[in-house]
Amino acid sequence: MKGFKTIAVFTYPYEIVVLKHILEQEEIPHFFENEQIISIDPLRSFAYGGIQLKVHPNDFEQVQEILDNLNPKLSIV
Repeated sequence: MKGFKTIAVFTYPYEIVVLKHILEQEEIPHFFENEQIISIDPLRSFAYGGIQLKVHPNDFEQVQEILDNLNPKLSIV
């Protein structure tokens, strides 16, 4: 996924469940960096830099709108 950039960071795996479903339904190419390792060891989330949502820069605006509608209190990068 060359060229993909971080748009949001999450601390725990449960925070991305709904967002992951929405992105898949909208067919937006994405991936969650560190998702698997933090699922195994959630207490080290901060050490790994959290779960980072990576998307292509062409999709930033659409994903930002989804994030804004989902929860305005999310920690957006």
